Amino acid sequence: MTLKAVPVSQVPYIDQFHEKNVIYAIYNGEDDVCERRKMATFILKENKFVVMGHRGSGMNMLQSCDRKSKAIKENTLRSFNEAANFNVDFIEFDVQVTRDGRPVIFHDIFILTQDEGKLIEKRVTDLTLEEFLSYGPQNASTNVEKPLFRKTKDGRIFEWKVDEDDRFCTLEDVFENASQSVGCNIEFKFDDNRSYKEEELVGVIQAVLQVVFKQGKGRCIMFSSFQPDAARLIKKQQTTYPVFFLTNGGSEIYSDIRRNSLDEAIKLCLEGGLQGIVSEVKAILRNPTMIAKIKESNLSILTYGQPNNEQEVVHLQYMMGVEGVIVDFVKEITLAVSQFSKSVHAGKEGLSLLEKRLLAEKRTPCSDDELSYFRRLVPELIHS
Repeated sequence: MTLKAVPVSQVPYIDQFHEKNVIYAIYNGEDDVCERRKMATFILKENKFVVMGHRGSGMNMLQSCDRKSKAIKENTLRSFNEAANFNVDFIEFDVQVTRDGRPVIFHDIFILTQDEGKLIEKRVTDLTLEEFLSYGPQNASTNVEKPLFRKTKDGRIFEWKVDEDDRFCTLEDVFENASQSVGCNIEFKFDDNRSYKEEELVGVIQAVLQVVFKQGKGRCIMFSSFQPDAARLIKKQQTTYPVFFLTNGGSEIYSDIRRNSLDEAIKLCLEGGLQGIVSEVKAILRNPTMIAKIKESNLSILTYGQPNNEQEVVHLQYMMGVEGVIVDFVKEITLAVSQFSKSVHAGKEGLSLLEKRLLAEKRTPCSDDELSYFRRLVPELIHS
């Protein structure tokens, strides 16, 4: 998707857009709300629009013709440190726990290799750490590299080849070897097609927390998960780090109603004491008034999804009051955010007036006319 860039001078009331995230200005004095804001402020760096590198410097889309989608192996130390070169605030990555209790970084539920021309598929959580690390590139010359393949959502299978490969890593590896300049958004990955008992979820959570509390000190950390019960239990198991609920906001429908709308996401967060929501960006753009509703609930809002690789889409969210984005094109988006945030910071007098209006009205920074304007700007996105 290609979007047309629009000169700032053509955007209605552009001089009135906010500098500070509204969530930090609206305060009702309640203890639980204060605690949520305190934790979210620590993570989201008050007054700063946060950019997170998706699986490091971007996820691999092997079916894509865009070489950027196959530049560096996702969820590896090389990808994490490459993202750190471009001033991202956080790296986002997926954690699963092996059969012998070791947290490893890998997105897919199943891992695929080939033996004598036959594809072999195994569940990551059924592997031991040693078995998991035997896939892909190897550090020791005596180890035999197992070729890697990947299955897309539509069932197609591609050999997992990228320009800059790297071996798989553990959560311990991340804390020891990833740049200290970036925070970590640790997504707890679970199988959408499985039902989990509470003790299973707690076992996974405790295995991850053990590593985090031992090696993650001094680094900004947040947790997130699409699994509603896991998100609730992560918060219950610890109070040091913020927990965000991941949702596609209804773009896909699940048997668990808590996953099917932003309203349900808000309800889950408030009931579980979570700090915020990470929403699929289309859900936000289709219903932008939800930004105000989320913030009135004293929750933070981040977004993810391929449209976040478009500078105009990110700029739009910045002006609408979204507090951060997870992106694949780290270099391009961090540069764009730096440029348009400077232009907004320049209008300090107008911004101050806007902040007073926001405090009085507790609403999203965009007027109805502005929202309508931007929805016309990205029609393919809203209706796809």
